Amino acid sequence: MTFSLVARSADGRRHGVVVASRFLAAGALVPAAEAEVGALATQAHVNLAYRPQGLTLLRTGVAAADVVAGLVAADPDRDHRQLGVVAATGAGATWTGPACHPWAGGQAGDGWAAQGNILAGPQVIDAVRDAWLGGATLPFPDRLLAALRAGDQAGGDRRGRQSAGLLVVERGGGYDGTGDVLVDLRVDDHPDPVTELGRLLAVHTLLFSRPDPATLLDLTGAVAAEVGALLAALGHPVDPARPEEALFSWAGLENLEERLVPGRIDPVVLEHLRRAAPHVPAPRAETDPLGADA
Repeated sequence: MTFSLVARSADGRRHGVVVASRFLAAGALVPAAEAEVGALATQAHVNLAYRPQGLTLLRTGVAAADVVAGLVAADPDRDHRQLGVVAATGAGATWTGPACHPWAGGQAGDGWAAQGNILAGPQVIDAVRDAWLGGATLPFPDRLLAALRAGDQAGGDRRGRQSAGLLVVERGGGYDGTGDVLVDLRVDDHPDPVTELGRLLAVHTLLFSRPDPATLLDLTGAVAAEVGALLAALGHPVDPARPEEALFSWAGLENLEERLVPGRIDPVVLEHLRRAAPHVPAPRAETDPLGADA
């Protein structure tokens, strides 16, 4: 009653699972992933034991195809299961039990596996595959979502839509570098869950993506003057002795702390600040309120 994609980034640093279903909170049941180890999706008649067992096998270097073979061989209800696995290297693998409701099936290739059951037809998995293979220039979470969206547009779960989920892991990629979960988003009950998942990913990217160093602006001159005026208008006056304190305080309240860089400002943060105080023009003063000359 679900379709999913498990995949590995080209550099092997990220693993992820994306899923959609006419089933409540599929994102809570289907995916499992561990940084630099692998990822898997268990669906149809879900076997939650596949998640820890599969990751344990992957952690010891077992290939994806052998993980699938081992899990289903030990499962008396394997005919009702569906499973997709990717490891740290090599091709992905997928299993569809013969008792899964039609249409059911999967495909796999280097670093990916797509599978689904109770689908509108095989074109759903074809669309997931084609979007994944054609999306190499996209950021990894967006590439996973694009593949899910393509499957949804090709008919998806033939019973309709209800939930979707996206899980991405990367070593040290979590909040403030203190964990490995880069993205963990779920839409548990929604009439258009894939679209809603896309909205959530856009918000997540805004708030938690680290800035591109090449785009950072020096917090001096006209930029510093504008930032100071905007912050003051929002009730965060700048103390020349601690020029960044007001910016960091405001950004923390806006949940933008992951985008802060001492002495510089992310253009995404600056634009967010401008939208928060759009009536404030950029100041033309010769002296910058953050302490730098214009």
